[in-house]
Amino acid sequence: MSSTPSGGGEAPPAAVELRGITKRFPGVVANHDIDITVAPGTVHAIVGENGAGKSTLMKTLYGMHRPDEGTIAVHGRPVRLNSPSDAIKHGIGMVHQHFMLADNLTVMENVVLGAEGRHGIGAKARARIAELGRRYGMGVDPGLLMEDLGVGDRQRVEILKVLYRGAGIIILDEPTAVLVPQEVEELFDNLRELKREGLTVIFISHKLDEVLSVADEITVIRRGTTVATVDPGATTARELATLMVGGELPVPELRESTVTDQVMLRIDRLRVAGQGGRAVVDDVSLEIRSGEIVGIAGVEGNGQSELIEAVMGMRPADSGSIALGGTDITSWSTLAIREAGVGYVPEDRHRHGLLLESPLWENRVLGHQGRPPSAKGPWIDRGGARADTERIVADYDVRTPGIDVIADALSGGNQQKLIVGREMSGAPKVLVAAHPTRGVDVGAQAAIWDHLRRARAEGLAVLLVSADLDELIGMSDTLHVILRGRLVASADPMTVTPEQLGSAMTGAGGSEPDDTKDEGGA
Repeated sequence: MSSTPSGGGEAPPAAVELRGITKRFPGVVANHDIDITVAPGTVHAIVGENGAGKSTLMKTLYGMHRPDEGTIAVHGRPVRLNSPSDAIKHGIGMVHQHFMLADNLTVMENVVLGAEGRHGIGAKARARIAELGRRYGMGVDPGLLMEDLGVGDRQRVEILKVLYRGAGIIILDEPTAVLVPQEVEELFDNLRELKREGLTVIFISHKLDEVLSVADEITVIRRGTTVATVDPGATTARELATLMVGGELPVPELRESTVTDQVMLRIDRLRVAGQGGRAVVDDVSLEIRSGEIVGIAGVEGNGQSELIEAVMGMRPADSGSIALGGTDITSWSTLAIREAGVGYVPEDRHRHGLLLESPLWENRVLGHQGRPPSAKGPWIDRGGARADTERIVADYDVRTPGIDVIADALSGGNQQKLIVGREMSGAPKVLVAAHPTRGVDVGAQAAIWDHLRRARAEGLAVLLVSADLDELIGMSDTLHVILRGRLVASADPMTVTPEQLGSAMTGAGGSEPDDTKDEGGA
């Protein structure tokens, strides 16, 4: 909320004012009667559960959707935003959750791409990028190739792209989803610098502790409408969770051990080669027993994706072996591995988890087309698949008007709940789960953790990869750290802290994880 300057003049107009915003899609009212006022020069957080309408609202503010009702004002002037280019003209930029960067281009080329008319493509553009980096504490060498940058620097490049286009209002969608704790702190320092320079940040997040640490005001959205705007100094994560979902903040934790002696998945000296023959998975060995969750911690890009793809038969092993319950599956096809009892929650749900233009019940069949309830003999069992989709929608609280809705119409979190529900169906022996709660709200997180705990107690073996270190620590019986394709350390989930884990993940010296064991370092 704006306050009158000490000089006695009038308060400046709101950076953004949304009044009565309503947006309908066929069968769904995504936003109704949304009211938000964002003061200039502040960090304003927007929180809410999946399907609450946050993404739709931000897409409306960025000109990707036209509201059916309501008004938008920027710096006190009503505006009509028909496209992202309209938003950019009014000083609004957006950094999407999934980075939109070309790995084969340099930092400078990525920043300038599409905005060549501003400062050309030469020395003037390079100088402007360097100036922005210095001014806002986001220095990244303009000449570096994007593929050589870590996740934190990639995010800075995305923010530089927005600043380069002249944005004074920046929308950040789930900006900390892929960052380790040290990178989160660096991002927050960057946001505070932006604020000091008079810029306005709209920050969308599910991580309530982070929101409380960085925001000046927090607006809570529930079921498509605003329910409260609160001062972070006068509220707690528990109170925010109650406003969001009507329940308490869930905690990722395992109770008594359910680990047995039966090894369900054994990976032995696995090597996977990347481009040019370089090892992206290098001499990795691990075992997962029935009733055990084994967590893999690592900064994205250190081989965890390739490890998972090798286990799922999506990427060939260069050497070494993978065994499921004593049977060598190293050279099996993905379908054969799945039919042998391996469930898979993919890292990229759009590329590997869903047919976005197909209805939910057809997505239930995906990857399970050879088994009941999706199949009867050689035929797809439409009735069985539809009935089981209804069960998943109910059990996993997938917010949808019906099972004939296409997957693309669901929010990202509801898509994730559908995938987790599908992959936990049919009593799998092993679940390979990459970021199972990424982009889902606190209520859905709690439900997914409960399902994992229950399946673990019934003997499920889980390989868990996550960027959420609290989730990894809380939900793992055994924890390994991967760095440059090698398992370099293990940590005791009972004693290790996120900060210690983050240090091991980045290869930093000093604070090592508790009970760290070298696992084949140099």
